[in-house]
Amino acid sequence: MVDPITNDDRKRTLRWAKLATVCLVGLSAGLISIQGEAAVELVAGSVLAGLLVGTGLVWYLFPGADELAPGAGQRYRK
Repeated sequence: MVDPITNDDRKRTLRWAKLATVCLVGLSAGLISIQGEAAVELVAGSVLAGLLVGTGLVWYLFPGADELAPGAGQRYRK
């Protein structure tokens, strides 16, 4: 029988999803500026700005691990 997902596993997975989303937004901003043939300084600035925007998006859009599965702290019958 399969046990329920532990809170540690849920938090670890959510942390990786948040980090991947921030990196995706930051790198896409850099790739768009590279496609526009921007200078290296502008590419670096757009990557940093994209990382900041990605952090804000993750903070606003992603739920916490406790809100994701509120009943996860309960004991199950075996």
